[in-house]
Amino acid sequence: MKVLIVTYYWPPSGGSGVQRWLKFVKYLQEYGIEPVVYTVANPNYPIIDGSLEQEVPVNITVLTQPIWEPNKVLNLVKNKTTKESAGFLNPNPSFAGRILQYIRANYFIPDARKFWVKPSVVFLEKYLLKNKIEAIITTGPPHSLHLIGLKLKEKLALKWISDFRDPWTEIDYFDQLPLTNRAKKKHHALEEEVLKKSDAVLVVGKTMKEKYHQFSKSIYVIPNGFDTEENKIESTLDAKFTITHVGLMNADRNPYSFWKAIHEIAEENDQFAKDYEIQLVGSVAAEVTDLIHKLELKNVTDLGYLSHKEVRGYQCRSQVLLLAVNNVKSAKGIITGKIFEYLQAKRPILAIGPEDGDLAEIIKDTNAGVIVDFKGIETIKTEVLKMYASFKKGALEIDSKNISQYHRKKLTERLSEIIKETIS
Repeated sequence: MKVLIVTYYWPPSGGSGVQRWLKFVKYLQEYGIEPVVYTVANPNYPIIDGSLEQEVPVNITVLTQPIWEPNKVLNLVKNKTTKESAGFLNPNPSFAGRILQYIRANYFIPDARKFWVKPSVVFLEKYLLKNKIEAIITTGPPHSLHLIGLKLKEKLALKWISDFRDPWTEIDYFDQLPLTNRAKKKHHALEEEVLKKSDAVLVVGKTMKEKYHQFSKSIYVIPNGFDTEENKIESTLDAKFTITHVGLMNADRNPYSFWKAIHEIAEENDQFAKDYEIQLVGSVAAEVTDLIHKLELKNVTDLGYLSHKEVRGYQCRSQVLLLAVNNVKSAKGIITGKIFEYLQAKRPILAIGPEDGDLAEIIKDTNAGVIVDFKGIETIKTEVLKMYASFKKGALEIDSKNISQYHRKKLTERLSEIIKETIS
């Protein structure tokens, strides 16, 4: 049984966007499904991680076609107006920047990769007619890739599964875009059409499923996960009281209450001020750096982007793992991909986000740590001091449970069942 997977992010792309389908492809053949990957020949990836190329199965077919991206032109402008793929959106653009933001938001719908749709449909229609492919799977963002699936389904009447790694019109930065009412209506109309015409829809959390259920009755939750085998994780914990955040930390994800709490504890506790160290792995927005400097936090290290293998080391050695959810209206449904590798690292998690959201449910179900509301400075102080006290005793551990359900291989098994059910 062959399926075609249409994805923009593929090795050597780094970051979180590539992980989901790289791992699914890695295991699908074990469940009787042969994946054929279709991706871009000349991508504009914000992050490169060549080590991930080693995880691509050698016996699968990877098709590529070139893409023309206006981002390559826009990024020549000194004041970059958007860094959507890296998670940033410039909150204070120049006059020229505002014009470019407006053009990009209202003329490149659903996103700047829309120009790949037409040539991809032409290429894939010929390929699909010559090869025995039983289903198409498109994964977004970028959500323009779903339009490839939509058009191929209309032309060839193949089964089509759309995968939403993030929501479309409720993605964290959607309301920050300078969209006209007409553009907003077009986004919503395209999103609805994709959901209604997909034979099956995959989402990463319960909140997304509830919101999309009005458009499709064939919606399945397949969360992200981890792929490291437990017996391969060997590390010695850091000597200092390290608190590590992995991944993008943009302005919306800047945990003010956490920084404020650390500042106050350090002011009140001289020994804590000497013992703690905060490590930031990944892209960090200027707003975050500015706040750190304003609060005069001394022991903060910005490590920048690291390879996936290096990241795993930091996660497993850290005393505490920090997880920050975007403080936006859709926060309840946000499940950051890093949570699952945090679970596998088996270090205490301190999360900042909705206490009644999807992420909170995962942390509670796995007994992996605590989650505190965005404004809970005093609660954060209490939880950090508890962890610090355990650290000083050499007893900072976590008794997590139920994490095996999030292994990529287990998730791929469930995915294979959905694929076979959809085809049959």
